[in-house]
Parts: sequence; structure tokens; C-alpha cells
Amino acid sequence: MWAVVYQVPGALSFRTKMPITEKTVAVRHRRYRDMAVALKIPVFQAYRGKEPPRFASQAELECARLLDYYGVPWMYEPRTFVLEQDENGRTTEAFSPDFYLPDQDLYVEITVMKQSLVTRKNRKLRKLRELYPDVKIKLFYKRDLERLAQHFHLDLAS
Repeated sequence: MWAVVYQVPGALSFRTKMPITEKTVAVRHRRYRDMAVALKIPVFQAYRGKEPPRFASQAELECARLLDYYGVPWMYEPRTFVLEQDENGRTTEAFSPDFYLPDQDLYVEITVMKQSLVTRKNRKLRKLRELYPDVKIKLFYKRDLERLAQHFHLDLAS
């Protein structure tokens, strides 16, 4: 289910055959163990993070572009919420929402999984809301993103 994000400077993207540089993010899905997909990182004006964002999917990149286009300050995965710990205090379950919008004090999570596969993510969100009642978070499902993509002519393929 998870996409593993990494950078491989000097390698070529599997799909685009573009060289992967420091200005490129490679997204590698589990099913493509030996292949990298390069995403061109634009220069973000409204991004408020310290490190360049490393997106897990094309959908996240397009959402970041949309936020940036409208000048909405945002951060990418700035905080990880501990949801469960073992008896030794080690984290056994955690959740890092995709975006944080500081002006709205709102976390945003997006998912492009099929609706039938989002049960685990919904459970984590319920847990987060129970443990951190003051944290505002909104989940956008695939259908929500498809509507946004259609309206704003975005490429959310992932």
C-alpha cells in the first residue's frame, strides 16, 4: 500500500528516461522494486517546510501545486502523531498527515486508494481524533481528488 520515496541522483527515470537530480523526486511503489518514476519538482512559493518535499505520489505533488498556485501556505508531512506505544514506550503505530496548512491550522490527508481499501486509514484518523481532539484534520478520498482534478485540470495519476 505504501509508496517508498527516495532520491537516486544520476539514475534515469523508468518512465520518462529523465536523469534524476537533486531537483527531482523519485517515487517507487512496492510492485516496481527496480524501477523509479521521476517527478519534476517545481519551485514552490507557498511551501513553508525546511527540507524539499519528497512526495509519495503524483496526487500529492498535484495537490501541492494547487495549494501553491493559490498562495496557500503549506508544509509537507511536518509532524508524526503517535497513535500507539508498547509497554517500553516505543512507537508501534503512528500517522503523518500529508499536508499542514498553518493559516487554517488544518492537516490534510489524501488517498488515491480504492474506497474499499481505506478502512485502515479511516481507523487511524479515528484514533488520531480520539488521542488529539484539538487537531483538525480532513481526509480527501479518491473521488474528492478526481472531482478536484477535473475542475482544475490536474494530472493525479498515481
